[in-house]
Formats: sequence, C-alpha cells, structure tokens
Amino acid sequence: MLSVSSSTLRQWENAGLTHPKRTKSGYRTYTREEVERLKSIQHLRFEKNLNVDAIRHLMGSAARRASTNGAGRSANGTNVVPIGNRLRKLRRERSMTLAEAARGTDLSVSFLSCLERGQVHASVAALQRLAVFYKTNVLSFFGGAEQSGKLVRPGQRIELSSEPGVHLELLAFGSTAMEPHLFRLAPGTSSGGSYHHEGEEFIFVVSGSCDVWLDEVEHYQLCTGDSLYFSSSQTHRWSNPYKQQAVLLWINTPPTF
Repeated sequence: MLSVSSSTLRQWENAGLTHPKRTKSGYRTYTREEVERLKSIQHLRFEKNLNVDAIRHLMGSAARRASTNGAGRSANGTNVVPIGNRLRKLRRERSMTLAEAARGTDLSVSFLSCLERGQVHASVAALQRLAVFYKTNVLSFFGGAEQSGKLVRPGQRIELSSEPGVHLELLAFGSTAMEPHLFRLAPGTSSGGSYHHEGEEFIFVVSGSCDVWLDEVEHYQLCTGDSLYFSSSQTHRWSNPYKQQAVLLWINTPPTF
C-alpha cells in the first residue's frame, strides 16, 4: 500500500513513530488509523525530506495538541477550534471529497486527511493553497476573524502557527486594506514550497537573514535592514538557511492571510 520495504516499517516502529499491534504469533497488524499515520510519515520523510527525529517531533507535537480536548488557544488566550476541524468543515460544506480537495490544492489525500485530524503541520505554502482553493484566507483557519480594534498590543496578537519554527503574528485587526505580519523564522525553516495570489507584498528584515525566490528566476538574499516589494501574482517562496532567527515585517495588500 505504501510502496516501502518491511525494513522501513520496522525502522519507523523502532523510532517510535508507529505502534502496530501484534498477534499471538508475533505478526504486526495495522488499523486503518495506523495506516493513515504511516501515510503521513511517508509524506514527511520522502516528500518533505525530513529525518526521523524531525518527524518524531512533528508527530509528537500533533498528538499532544490532539489530546487537549481538541482545543487550542490563540495568542490572546481565547479558545480556538483546531485548524483541522475548520478545514474539514469547509470541505464538507462544499460537499467535496478528500480526493477532490487534493486535486484542487495539489496536496496529497493522505496529507489532507492527516491535517484534518491534527496529525501533521501545514506549511505556509500549503495554507495559502488551501485558502485560495476554499476562497477564504489563512486567518479564518485559526479563528481570528472576529477580532477588532485599532490598537494591538504584543499580548493580543493572533499567532498563525503553521509549523514548528515558523511563527506568524498578525499586527492589525478588522477590515483593513493592508495586512501586516511579524514573521519569526527559525534556522532551517522554509515556506514549504511556492505560492501566489492577487495583490502586492512588502518585506522589511528587522533582524537576521532569509532568501526569497520569485518565479523561481529571481533570487534575493535579504539581510537586516533590507526591504523587498513585489507582485503577489509572482510565485514566491522563502527559506532561512542561516544560523540565526530571521524576523521580518511582512505586509500584504489586499489581505490574503
């Protein structure tokens, strides 16, 4: 089913990524849920090129979140519905199957299934593709659309946490023409692929460095104090291959997150 060797399955089991049951004679048996978990591990290992330790961290974080009564907390301390529940609701409201959503977003069925169950993280690129496909914005996935007010203090920011090491904080609430974010990118993190949408974007590097690609042709290495302005219709992706955290002021217009 997975097109992997039995030794690979044993390796994942020994690493604590999967926990198949055993028959009395010692054969491993896998439930449907365990197979879906294996598909998620396969996606992270072979498509995302993550090592076993990184996968263990991601899967463990997802499991801990799922165990907290299915609820998370926003940056201002209010309860929010997990992103997986919101994505499932959006898909079902449109009477779509996982296969249809996968075709429309260019994401795998197994990944979307695990994402809806809170078993994996979504990259910024994946979140953007889902937002475009469902004709909404990324903010709606995190339950922050109801916030309002001109003044936003640090403790009130809505955090759009997509994956470990990538923290996006919304710096303005309500119906705005511009959408400012504070990006905090740990070393080794990336957008997880390229994406595009309508509008224009502005980046100012507060500290650290990062790389930005536009249309896979233009490559910019941004350092502290640098700024970059470009059309959102250009496919864009970013990464932080450097040794220190990058902090960016990133503004979109019109709002896309």
